[in-house]
Amino acid sequence: MIEVSHVYKEFTKKIDKKKKIKFYADNDITFKVDDGMIFGIIGPNGAGKTTMLRMLSGIMEPSKGSILIDKKSYKDKGIEIKKNLAFLSGNTKLYKDISPVELLRMCGEYYDVEKDVLDKRIEVIVDRFDMKSFAHQKIENLSTGQYQRVSIARCLVHDPKYYILDEATSGLDVISGKVIIDFIKEEKAKGKCIIYSTHYMEEATSICDKILMMNKGKVLIEGTVKEIKKKSGKDNLRDAFFELTRRDNDG
Repeated sequence: MIEVSHVYKEFTKKIDKKKKIKFYADNDITFKVDDGMIFGIIGPNGAGKTTMLRMLSGIMEPSKGSILIDKKSYKDKGIEIKKNLAFLSGNTKLYKDISPVELLRMCGEYYDVEKDVLDKRIEVIVDRFDMKSFAHQKIENLSTGQYQRVSIARCLVHDPKYYILDEATSGLDVISGKVIIDFIKEEKAKGKCIIYSTHYMEEATSICDKILMMNKGKVLIEGTVKEIKKKSGKDNLRDAFFELTRRDNDG
């Protein structure tokens, strides 16, 4: 379980040579994600999504509020939490001069996965993500879809309980996107806890159990797709998103 309680993240922005202002990228964010749930986070650029994901993954600390993962905080149990968590950012960069298999092995060793276990996991992962044809090529020579599959695959070697995924299918072809979506559904069925940020409303509609909509660093609404459509008076999540964002901007 992931519990976010009244979280704020403050930054300072330089206006000119003499003037600076403080602002909240995330402002009083509260939500809970149960095990076996896919929890979507959506919002326009600048809504505070990426900042929230970075705090959830332990890369940033909240200015105020608390983030608990299985009732543990990063301050007290940071290493333990990170050993059970995988974070895929929207701008993940991979080592270009090694192969996918070499990357997976390096990641597994980083997480202290035993060699016999790691060998079997790499074999399963390569098969699951249909990577056999390029498993031993240099990463710099891979297509966008192949690169993204490798990026997701490296999150699996330590068999994490928690996934924090930012734009996991962005820019992918239909086949590569389906491979990743199917994987996410399978991990949910295993009881994993998944936070999923996306700009694709149809994707969010099809896989997310609950959705948090954000705008200007604040929560617009949290609920199921059905609840959000009812609140907005719209027939689909895309139109609901536009309507609720418009109301917030006008208000």
